[in-house]
Amino acid sequence: MSKALGLMSGGLDSTLAAMTLMRQGVEVTGISFVTPFFNAEKARQAAQLIGFELIIEDISDIHLHMVKTPRYGYGRNMNPCIDCHALMFRLAGERMQQGGYDFLFSGEVLGQRPMSQNANALRSVANLSSYAERVLRPLSAKLLPETPMEREGLVDREQLLDIQGRSRKRQQALAKEWGYHNYPPSAGGCLLTEEGFSNQLRDLLEHDPTATVNDVELLKAGRQFRLTETVKLILGRNQADNDRLQALAKPEHSKLRCKDFSGPLGLVSGPADSAALSTAAAIVASYGKGKEENSVAVLCLTDAGEEVLLVKPLPREQSQLYILC
Repeated sequence: MSKALGLMSGGLDSTLAAMTLMRQGVEVTGISFVTPFFNAEKARQAAQLIGFELIIEDISDIHLHMVKTPRYGYGRNMNPCIDCHALMFRLAGERMQQGGYDFLFSGEVLGQRPMSQNANALRSVANLSSYAERVLRPLSAKLLPETPMEREGLVDREQLLDIQGRSRKRQQALAKEWGYHNYPPSAGGCLLTEEGFSNQLRDLLEHDPTATVNDVELLKAGRQFRLTETVKLILGRNQADNDRLQALAKPEHSKLRCKDFSGPLGLVSGPADSAALSTAAAIVASYGKGKEENSVAVLCLTDAGEEVLLVKPLPREQSQLYILC
């Protein structure tokens, strides 16, 4: 019995790719990578429903490095899909060699995405990964050149598929035929494809090319305000955001909160001078219960200690001038 290691997002395509191989007796293991931009929850659910082993690996640091300087550039937003897929195949290839698997596979479909899943892009992904001869795309295999795995008899080409294009009707029909009903919707999953998040990430990397995974996580923890070229304010939208900001706060951050009124937690990153801190405090006050007051006391907690800033809440329309959309 041959053994295959597959890139698993948990979406319909990657799950059907696994099922295509399992139905011809291939022993399938999935691998799902975790970064600040996507997680393994769908893959975990698919593994439980279909019944295959799943490896989950956090690749946040190496993935962020790739996102900053992708060889093949970005898609419509900040999504470097070709470089991302190649990186995942490369890392999976290392696992393949260590674990004694025979080949790699994915749920990529020829022509489904015009920029990242055309024939040239699929070839580039495989070549860039350094494991071009061990990559199989079961859903479109009959439309692609025969692979060594097929010639070696590790898989039966006749039982592979010839799906292409953007329509999901073939996949949906197969899912119904094969009894796989509770699959997730195809849209979403990667924050790098979302316009709003991409705008915020682009701003972060333009102003701080050395940004860390923690800085990226902060993009998901509240409203983002660009105060100066080097200073940002992140403002919690709810209690969950406030808790997340507390957890992500580093010694170099300043934490702001209204002293006498309920309201959000603000986190200031970057070398903030007194003017930037006063602006940040005024924005924090404008989102609190004291937003109509003439003067609000805002606690500012830094690594050096605590001080109280007396500020007039900034009118909401002025606060909006700083916000990143």
